[in-house]
Formats: sequence, C-alpha cells, structure tokens
Amino acid sequence: MSTVIQPHFGNAAYVLTAPRTTHDHDVPVVFDSPHSGTWYPADFGHIVDPLVLRRAEDTHVDVLFAAAPDLGATLIAANFPRSYIDANRSLLDIDAALLDATWPGPINVSRKTEKGIGLVWRLLDTGEAIYARKLSVAEVQARIAKCYAPYHKAVRDAINGAHKHYGAVWHVNCHSMPATSSVISEEGPGVARADFVLGDREGTSCSPAFTTFVSVVLKEMGYNVKINDPYKGVELVRAYSDPETNKHSLQIEINRRLYMNENTREPNENFGKLQQDITRLIEEIAAYAHDNMPGHRHHHDCGHDHSHHDHGGHGHSHGNGHKRGDGHNHDH
Repeated sequence: MSTVIQPHFGNAAYVLTAPRTTHDHDVPVVFDSPHSGTWYPADFGHIVDPLVLRRAEDTHVDVLFAAAPDLGATLIAANFPRSYIDANRSLLDIDAALLDATWPGPINVSRKTEKGIGLVWRLLDTGEAIYARKLSVAEVQARIAKCYAPYHKAVRDAINGAHKHYGAVWHVNCHSMPATSSVISEEGPGVARADFVLGDREGTSCSPAFTTFVSVVLKEMGYNVKINDPYKGVELVRAYSDPETNKHSLQIEINRRLYMNENTREPNENFGKLQQDITRLIEEIAAYAHDNMPGHRHHHDCGHDHSHHDHGGHGHSHGNGHKRGDGHNHDH
C-alpha cells in the first residue's frame, strides 16, 4: 500500500526557504522541521492504514514556522515522512530486525531501535507493525541517499554558512508531540504533556541562556513549558551544535492539541492564534541572535523591528551528503 499525500513536491527531499530580501537584515538563525513531510514515496510498501501511519507526522509544523524567512531566518522542511526514514536519528541507528540481510556498516543500537523507531521505523508508537515484510539493505540505503543525506546536508550547510558569515548561529529544530504519552514512551502511557518542551541535551547543545530565553518568551505568552522532560533532543541538535564555538541548537516540541485534531490531522480553531504566537517567538529569537552576534553591542535604537510580518511562499532546493551520528537515544 502506498500513500501519496502531496505528490506536487516531486522527489525533492526538502524545501529550503532563504531569508526574504524584503527584510531589513538577515540573522544567523536556522529553523528546520524534519518530521512535517507528507510526501509518501511510492516504494514505501507499508501495510498500516494511511491515517494511522500519519500519526507519526509532525503535521503542519512547517506551516506554523512559515514566517521565519520574512523575519530574516532560514527555514528547511523535509518533504518525506519520518516513518519512511527518520532524519532525527543517527545513521548508526539501524534496526537489524527489519532487514532481510546483514547491514554492511557499523550499527549502534539505541533505546529507539529497541522500541522499533530507529532510523527506519519498524513499529508505530502504538506498537503496530508498519510492514508485513523485511526491507532489503539496498532499500534502506536508497532511502538514506534520496531523503536523509540531502536533508542533513541542507541543515548542515545552512548552519555552517551562517556561522562562517556571522561568527555565531542559532539553530531551532522544530517538532510537535502527542498530547499524551504512548505505550512506548519512557514515562509510560497516558501522561499529559506540557504545551511546549525545549530540549538542549541537558545544556550541551546550546547555551543555557538561550534555552532560558525561549522558555521565558513562551511563558510570557501564557504557555506552560518544560525543559528536557521528556524530550532532550536527538541527532539534528547533537550533530551540528558546538556552544563553545557559538553554534547553538535547541529542539522545540509543540503539543499537538494546541493546533490540530490528532486523529484527522486537520488544524483546529486555535491554529491561527498559535501561528501568530510562533511568529512572535521567531521575532524574539531573531532579535536575540542579532543582539548576541560577536561584536554586536545592543542599543535601544539598534533598528530592530518587533512588529509582526506576513509570510508567503517558498523556494525549492536539494542536495546530498551526510554526517554520521553517534547513536545517542534522546527523544524525539
């Protein structure tokens, strides 16, 4: 069974939207949404009902953050779904139980692999099997080559490019989370989640000051926020962060009940308000990055525009390449 939700993106692994030229100044900020993809490749070969399979998506997260380029930041969004291959896993996180032959490279089994949600998912978070077959090594390698590697290269290049130009970069890895925990969650099933969870891998992927700043902005908007509980951040914030050299990566999780029906995936009546609040958050992050760039001294008349901006279309780009991870098993 194949499910093509949005075939109009063709086979491009992602959409990259550069900062708008209409903005006063670009900022060293990169937002990426690795799990909002809804292009289901024809070679998926899953047996799960399409709507059930879509519960793995961080549906609409790319839309919630769509204003980022209008505010001077870069936005990257995957087109492929995480259930096909998970861009937020290490390349070493191979599930041998899913393969019909021995994997030719190294494997570093994580807690995610054991739960069936490694680099290529074997199970949904309900425990339901995605396939009625084993996958070939060539099949997994092809998914890495056409989806995972180009996406990682885009994120890595955007982060490195901003860092090279500005001497610092702030990367925000964007996700959504189920309203309550599932049967495979570390905290056990049925636990209600906060409105937002920020993950900085226990203070190792970005400066504590940046995590605190984002938390305060969200709390001032009336949201409840947790830090590293239960999501600490996985591969995309681990692989390209180095706070000591001013490369800061923070994972942000949004409770899906705030903006959509989790069963139908349709936006709910609060979607517009949350999108406005996310746009405000992006404005604040952009201003923070501008004020904290090396050599910048903040003044009240520094020219920041804190007003809301409209947002528009996007451009397409794709590449290839990847960086190997270390198999850490922190959540998302």
